[in-house]
Amino acid sequence: MASLGKKTGNSGNIRQFRSGDPMDEKESNRTWDCLKHAIHQIHQHNASSLSFEELYRNAYNLVLHKYGELLYNGVQNVVADHLKIVAQSCIECPDDRLLDELKKQWDDHKTTMVMIRDILMYMDRNFVTQYKKVPVYEMGLIIFREKVSGHPRVKTHLMTLMLDNINAERRGEQVDRILLKHTVNMLVELGVQGKNVYRECFEDQFLDHTRKFYQDESKQYISQNPCSDYLKKAERRIREEKARVQNYLHESTMEKIQELCDEEWILVHYKTLIHMNNSGCAWMFEHDKVQDLERMYVLFSRVPQTLKEVQKVMMDCMCEAGRDVLNDPDKVKDPVSFITAILNLKHKYDRFVKESFKESKDFQLALKQAFESFLNKDTRTAQYLSLYVDDQFRKGLKGMSSDADVDAALEQVVTVFRFLQDKDVFENFYKQHLARRLLTGRSVSDEAERSMISKLKSECGHQYTSKLEGMFQDMKLSEDIMKQYKNSFATSAARSSRPGPASSSASAIDLKVSVLTSGFWPGPPGAPCELPPEVQECCSRFETFYLAKHTGRRLSWQPQHGFADLKAHMPKSKHELNVSTYQMCILMLFNQHGNLSYQDLQLRTNIPLEELKRHLMSLYVNPKAKILVRLDADKEKKDLEDSDQFAVNPQFESKLLRIKVPLVQLKSADGPTMSREAPDGSAGGDVPATVEEDRKHLVEAVIVRVMKSRKQLEHNQLVMEVTRHLTARFQPSPTLIKQRIEKLIEREYLERSQSDRRVYNYLA
Repeated sequence: MASLGKKTGNSGNIRQFRSGDPMDEKESNRTWDCLKHAIHQIHQHNASSLSFEELYRNAYNLVLHKYGELLYNGVQNVVADHLKIVAQSCIECPDDRLLDELKKQWDDHKTTMVMIRDILMYMDRNFVTQYKKVPVYEMGLIIFREKVSGHPRVKTHLMTLMLDNINAERRGEQVDRILLKHTVNMLVELGVQGKNVYRECFEDQFLDHTRKFYQDESKQYISQNPCSDYLKKAERRIREEKARVQNYLHESTMEKIQELCDEEWILVHYKTLIHMNNSGCAWMFEHDKVQDLERMYVLFSRVPQTLKEVQKVMMDCMCEAGRDVLNDPDKVKDPVSFITAILNLKHKYDRFVKESFKESKDFQLALKQAFESFLNKDTRTAQYLSLYVDDQFRKGLKGMSSDADVDAALEQVVTVFRFLQDKDVFENFYKQHLARRLLTGRSVSDEAERSMISKLKSECGHQYTSKLEGMFQDMKLSEDIMKQYKNSFATSAARSSRPGPASSSASAIDLKVSVLTSGFWPGPPGAPCELPPEVQECCSRFETFYLAKHTGRRLSWQPQHGFADLKAHMPKSKHELNVSTYQMCILMLFNQHGNLSYQDLQLRTNIPLEELKRHLMSLYVNPKAKILVRLDADKEKKDLEDSDQFAVNPQFESKLLRIKVPLVQLKSADGPTMSREAPDGSAGGDVPATVEEDRKHLVEAVIVRVMKSRKQLEHNQLVMEVTRHLTARFQPSPTLIKQRIEKLIEREYLERSQSDRRVYNYLA
């Protein structure tokens, strides 16, 4: 369409009106006829023949002489008459051409209304503003809305065509997105004067149609496909709808269509998807479907409440897998396999949390709760974790080439340790294993040992590791003391003491003593035994040296923790035997005696009866270390009798030069069995008696500490405070706390309030 020109002169046959002249009704009608003719010319695309200046001046004069109402109503009627004709052309247009026709007519209408608005600019600024009329351009949009797009037949056909195009696109067919976008823009622009044409004429029906479409499709698809395929389909459909809005719908539809898709594809079916047999959430966890779980998490994150069900399934799967480990007879027999399985399970679900669930805090918490749930069924995990650490420090860390690998291995241990509620049980076993490693010198790395203690200290505080650090300090001081002792007897031969059944009693002995602080090291003091005279002489010499340097101290020998290397000249071969101190005492008696009775061994060694039986049986039961034989004994007889006779095994042979004699674990019903070096004490599920006793003292100490600061507390509040203080070490039961409160009342640390028996007062 041509634009208005600036041609001067008359328009039609009407003379030019001068603004200074008076204007009567006849003149105003002539002026309006001029403008009406010009508008018709604009509608007929003949604007190039018109003079913009003349038309503007005519409109100006009408408004100036108070004929604005005539001008405004006249324009409105002319535009309306023209659009009636446009509407008829759209009605008669075939369906496949309707969108094109609307585009053409809408573009023409906007262009003509811009020209008309320019001519009537003065009216817009004055008359329209003064009388609160709709501006000319918006008036034209409203008339188009009423006469064309809002015509019942046009409106119905337009909606049908748009929805059909969208359906075709959903089926994978190509559609004219540009034309659809133009149509949507038309509906949006027609929304003037408070009316939302886009929503009323298109969006509401579009959303209803889309909901029905996806209700049917999602229901059918979930019934015929596995969970992973459904998730991919939902992901694709949601992505398509987002792209559809971006390409040709209005941005206001985005949030609504996304909520609709979330509801129909996710919210309606999420439980079915999660619990789907052979493809649901549990199956994905079992078969390590990291990507499928990630897709599920990303989709379900759109409807956050659905993730609670995923977390529940994850916890159930973890607890079930944990119970399988706890109940696996092979793993229960082997602490290393047991903890390795736990660590593998943790690593598996850590990967899910990190990669599938994007390190979500909620899933991290769910993982923590699940592990705590099954790991704390009894104290077995605490004991086995200590045995696992013991194995790592003895041999597991040997193959690691870098400090980073060692630190990573220790961090795995701490990861499981964090889940333990019975941290004091772990401490009890850990002290026993650490003591044995330090005393036997069998730890792979002292630096790694200290690093482990540092990690435990970071988790539980200084008090938790104070005794462990004290044990290391004792070993360091003992090394210094032994250097000083050896320097003072530099003339003594530094030969290793390995007397055996055939060795000379005059052999020099290389004595190594560890001076231990009784409060740091686990276990009660051991009973003394009768050491061989030459060993006793060395011990007395060291004791004289030590007490001369440290007056006021007392040494108490603990032979049950010692060991010795003996050089054994057996009838058929020579060997070096690594044995316990008790075994050394037994074997060295055979240097002077060919055979000895069980009663003789008791009297000559003074070893506690149970320990004597255990160490003696270790010397003749194990086929690989059968140093002694029991003479004339009934093979089926398990128990030892005073009259049983023992002698050095004349048939003993071994290809090994150095032989470690392992200790047996006595079983009352089935006889002796060979045992891994586990700490003394209870079965896997029980809390050791020493730990139970320590807990009583800890609970009482915390109760007194809390009451001293609060002076008065109600029973439930006191229980909560005590539990909060002790959670870092163990989870005290309300019954235990109540028992210790009663004991403190008996000892007059606390009293019950006279006014309320549920309230306690602190007694200074």
